[in-house]
Order: sequence, then C-alpha cells, then structure tokens
Amino acid sequence: MSKKKITAIIPIRKGSQRIINKNFKPFAGKNLLEIKLDTLITIGSIDEIVVNTDSKRALEIAEKYGVKKHEREPYYASSKCNNSDFFEHMAKMTETDYLMYSPCTAPLVTRNTYYDIISRFINCLQNGYDSITTVKNVKDHLWLDGNPLNYDPSHSPNTQDLPDILKLTYSVSIISRQLMIEKKNIIGNRPMFYSINPFEGIDIDEQHEFDFAEYLYKKNNNIF
Repeated sequence: MSKKKITAIIPIRKGSQRIINKNFKPFAGKNLLEIKLDTLITIGSIDEIVVNTDSKRALEIAEKYGVKKHEREPYYASSKCNNSDFFEHMAKMTETDYLMYSPCTAPLVTRNTYYDIISRFINCLQNGYDSITTVKNVKDHLWLDGNPLNYDPSHSPNTQDLPDILKLTYSVSIISRQLMIEKKNIIGNRPMFYSINPFEGIDIDEQHEFDFAEYLYKKNNNIF
C-alpha cells in the first residue's frame, strides 16, 4: 500500500455530565488532554494530530503542543448530537486519508499499542478488512428487558463458557475518511477487532474509573 496520511483525532468537549470538567481535572500532574498529546506526539506513524473541540482551554493546549485544532460548532458538542452525526461531521472536517479516533478518556494506551494497531491496520487493508477498533471480551450473564441475552438460566454456564461477545472500548479506532463519512461511524463494513488488555482499555466515564486510571498511570510511569 502506498503511503497514506494518518491523522489522529482527539475529540474533547468543554462540558462533562458525569465528572465535572473531566478532561481538564488534574491527572498525574497534568490533565487527560495533555497526557494523550504526550503519547501521540511521539508516534512516528502518525502524520498529523488534530484536537477537535468546543473548549477554549483545549484549543490553547493544542497550540502549546504545536498540533492542529478544529473549533467545533456548538451543535456537535451538545447532547442533541448523536454519535453518528458527530462521526460524520468529524470526518468531513478533517482532510486526510485515514482517521485514528483517539479519545483522551483512554489515557493508558501505550506507545507500543499505537504502533501495533497502526501496523496491523495497514496489513489488514491488504486482507479485505477496512477498519480496526479496540475491543474487550464480555464474559457476564447478560439480561435485557427481563430476558437473558446470552445464556439459558435453566442450564447456567460458568462465565468462562459463555459465548464471546465483544464490547467496543473506543480506545483506538482507524478507518478511512470516506468510509467514516459513508458509515457515520468508526466501524466499516468489515472491521478487524483488536483485543486490548483490560488496563489499556479503560475508558473514563465515572469518578472511580478516573481515580483507578490515574493510579495505574502513576504506577506504570513511576510517578509518586
């Protein structure tokens, strides 16, 4: 495959409903956006980094790091905008061949994992896949609307014997710009699923996840 441009997108909203000011709270001496930028700017396989945001502070941080920025229109930063509309708009606003969706709420993804995912994505394109995204295996007894989803309660299996159900972790995803516009998603027609380890796959939504991720980040980076 000839060399194509890979652009890492860091989407970041000014507001946060479950953890107030989540993206800018102190995290291991910095904040989540700075932690993500510290990692991404060291990845030689990435051609460009864009901070996509409605936050003045995030725009200032992007400028400090010398990366590109896109000031998001209010609708695309609001709860009225669903994921599909946001993904489509984000792709339309980014001039590139491939987008790497890299939210700062997944601060534990390592440099080695980024390199590995990019390498696997390039290889997977030659084998009929059109996108790659991080997942983890869900081994739980699941119910929906009063009914079991993945097992028969009268013959309840051990959790390790449950069927493999994959959960998207949204840690890292790569897809072509045109396909992201077409599908309005980070998933293409034939995605490759990349099993990420449980720690790197942590996505921060709640305070306990923020605290746990910060503890692990400090431990892994010898920050005391």
